[in-house]
Amino acid sequence: QVQVVESGGGLVQPGGSLRLSCAASGSIFSTYVMGWYRQAPGKQRELVAEITSDGSTMYADSVKGRFTISRDNAKRTVYLQMNSLKPEDTAVYYCCRQRRYWGQGTQVIVSS
Repeated sequence: QVQVVESGGGLVQPGGSLRLSCAASGSIFSTYVMGWYRQAPGKQRELVAEITSDGSTMYADSVKGRFTISRDNAKRTVYLQMNSLKPEDTAVYYCCRQRRYWGQGTQVIVSS
């Protein structure tokens, strides 16, 4: 059974930082494409950032320069470091393994 588990969400003030973590099962984790998505109320789910097996990354334009995706294959974990957070970053953030297996999501609220 595939497991994808996010953690690290919460309430943060504008301009603050959060780091999300995602632990995923799988004996060949290092080969998986891993991604972070988000869904704000009333909006469609969107890709935030993705990292491939060789460490290549891509970001949505809205988060470039503020968010960083990284992975630790030994821990089977992918991270999303979010800096300079804005109210419009408020959403449920989902981790996805291989563009197929989803976690349950973690809520991020950016508000003063």
